[in-house]
Amino acid sequence: MKAQSKLYFYLITSAVLLVIIAVLSLQTGVYDFGEKSPFMALWQLIKGDSGLSLSDKYVIWDVRAARIIMAILIGSMLSVSGTSLQGLFKNPLATGDLIGLTSGATLLAAIAIVLGGHFKEYLPEAVQFSLVGIAAFIGSFLSMMLVYRISTSGGKTNVVMMLLTGVAITAIGFSITGFLIYISKDEQLRDLTFWNLGSLAAATWTKNIILAVVMIIAYIVLLPKGKALNAMMLGEKDAYHLGINVERLKKQIIIIVALMVGSCVAFSGTIGFVGLIVPYILRLLFKSNYAFILPLSAVCGSILLLTADTFSRSIVAPSELPIGILTALMGGPIFIAILVKFKKSL
Repeated sequence: MKAQSKLYFYLITSAVLLVIIAVLSLQTGVYDFGEKSPFMALWQLIKGDSGLSLSDKYVIWDVRAARIIMAILIGSMLSVSGTSLQGLFKNPLATGDLIGLTSGATLLAAIAIVLGGHFKEYLPEAVQFSLVGIAAFIGSFLSMMLVYRISTSGGKTNVVMMLLTGVAITAIGFSITGFLIYISKDEQLRDLTFWNLGSLAAATWTKNIILAVVMIIAYIVLLPKGKALNAMMLGEKDAYHLGINVERLKKQIIIIVALMVGSCVAFSGTIGFVGLIVPYILRLLFKSNYAFILPLSAVCGSILLLTADTFSRSIVAPSELPIGILTALMGGPIFIAILVKFKKSL
């Protein structure tokens, strides 16, 4: 019970910090609300006050609030996906962007953007609406399967092979995406630039609902897996003798992580290193106890991405710095620190 109480304390503390950052993010922006604060404008909107102008309603609800919620959802899912992969592969470098999942999702999303117009009319209407999202999931899933097949032999994952496979997938994705950029039209070129740099500027409530549904389904499966991932740290054979269905666990994590990464890429483009930064910091505090790290990464990932997005909107205001640039600047030094710390074991 003591460990459980400690976990609840950290979760509540992190959730309170997330709410504070969300309120500060709501206040950040160049739009002038007049005498009232953005928070008061949102409160008036929630109460149904008719005194707000249409522009006030649009900025506070459809722009800022929707963007904040998307940052919370995507940050949480990217962090949990990285944590789950690191537990599965027993390695701190196993994240979606480093082993090629993000690149695979971006590649198929780019193909859907540039070439989708040629065959979209032949698809069912429901598929047409979510073609880019479906393509991103398929790209993420295929990349995950390829990495797993190449790097795993005899139940053991070769870390070097895993990273090299990720490098190869990223290189292939970059080259094909470059070709698509070359043949794309102006509107398609803007969309592809958005994918490559990462941004939450296209946030809408419809996208947030889809992301929330994906997150709920994923967390129902993943969050109770903390003890199973702790057992996996002992090795697959030991985990099996402890009653863990290892193969089922692998398949569940691979499919769910592919779904989360694909969904995030579909709506925000390439936002790297979130799944590396958060688990690394939590591992410093809680060692490799995934019963703690998994649920905490869900909240701390939201804190990280929401903070980064708030800075991206304010550093070069009224313009916006692509959020993928900020997360890469934060993640790069941590990636080097992990390499230095684990260079002997790697």
